[in-house]
Amino acid sequence: MAFEGLSEKLQGALKKMTGRGKLNEQTVKEGMREVRMALLEADVNYAVAKDFIKKVTERCVGQDVLSSLTPSQQVIRIVNEEMTALMGSTNAKLVWSSSVPTVFMLCGLQGAGKTTMCAKLAGWLTKQGKKPMLAACDIYRPAAIKQLQVVGQQVNVPVFEKGTQDPVKTAKEAIEYARYYQRDVLIIDTAGRLHIDEALMDELGRIKEAVKPSEILLTVDAMTGQDAVNVAKAFDEKLDVTGVILTKLDGDTRGGAALSIKAVTGKPIKFSGIGEKLTDVEPFHPDRMASRILGMGDVLTLIDKATEAFDEQDAEKFARKGLNSKLTLEDFLEQMQSMKKMGGIKSLIGMLPGMSGKDIDVDENALKKPEAIIRSMTPKERRNPSILNASRRKRIAAGSGTTVTDVNQLINQFEQSQKMMKQMMSMKGKGKLRGMKFPGM
Repeated sequence: MAFEGLSEKLQGALKKMTGRGKLNEQTVKEGMREVRMALLEADVNYAVAKDFIKKVTERCVGQDVLSSLTPSQQVIRIVNEEMTALMGSTNAKLVWSSSVPTVFMLCGLQGAGKTTMCAKLAGWLTKQGKKPMLAACDIYRPAAIKQLQVVGQQVNVPVFEKGTQDPVKTAKEAIEYARYYQRDVLIIDTAGRLHIDEALMDELGRIKEAVKPSEILLTVDAMTGQDAVNVAKAFDEKLDVTGVILTKLDGDTRGGAALSIKAVTGKPIKFSGIGEKLTDVEPFHPDRMASRILGMGDVLTLIDKATEAFDEQDAEKFARKGLNSKLTLEDFLEQMQSMKKMGGIKSLIGMLPGMSGKDIDVDENALKKPEAIIRSMTPKERRNPSILNASRRKRIAAGSGTTVTDVNQLINQFEQSQKMMKQMMSMKGKGKLRGMKFPGM
């Protein structure tokens, strides 16, 4: 999970400081020293960490905090607010052009995940009702154009490419192509390098001048810590980037990049890559990330994921069938598919208050076994589990690579769920659930 080490150490330092009941100036300063060490170990820029500790300490030793009835809660609130401000305070929205297409130019070093992020961003924009197109302007890295075509196809977004011709010419032609075919967003994948050099910057500058992008988004690898901040500074000096996309936030990320980039460059983090799937991208919310780091959870992002994964009409239909005791195993299978869209179980649990930063032992394959069992059933068996006799269950176990015990457990869980739904329906009928809202009723 992102920031697991930083989250654990920060929570430990704050707990040690706030667990003493009454606070005084000395206690606060001792606690802040531990917080400072946690930030530096997470590879946060030294000047940023120093300034952060200074601001938090000054606010915490104020008489309104130390003399309050809940000083420990006040301290955590202050740390949360200052950490949110450090990362940009609010979600930075994309800037849109008044003319079609709006052009987004992605740049960055090789290995940062820039090409994949182009497709991720295109897929995200499609869900927002946009009609994006990708332009292949990396003519140097072997198979870069092919890679963009493959990921573009996976998110069902067209890719404009002209082989190894001048990238500036390709970018200009891509705009005309997008305008002709009524694609309202053009995302340009530019060439990366193993390190920053003048030739790279000159080419990027010429593309910028030719296409006048609404956004120049720098893609940086969150796992590189302060190196990511140095890269951001170099690109910003040459191109005046408008925002940053952090990739690999799901990896062994210490947190230095996320906590330092905005403070050092002044440029907001607009998106973050949170996994390897092309759907694993989300807008960056500083307040939510700060809450997650401090173990306060991220319920808003959890709600966003649920809203995106579960179709409202299907959810109402599921609830209605459950209350009328008409649920089938096919319905359960549909719900499992929706759950998988929300991401890994561990990352979802980490968004719950009090769970962030903890080493949670979770079986990420927990849904695979029941899914395999249900898929091994015939449509008739899924709709009417009561016909599942011993021979049928043996066949299903063999077909799903599980045991008869596993099949029995799934059926028992399903039957228990049906009983619970019946009880809820009965209680509602007797008025015991008055005030509770049931979809479609």
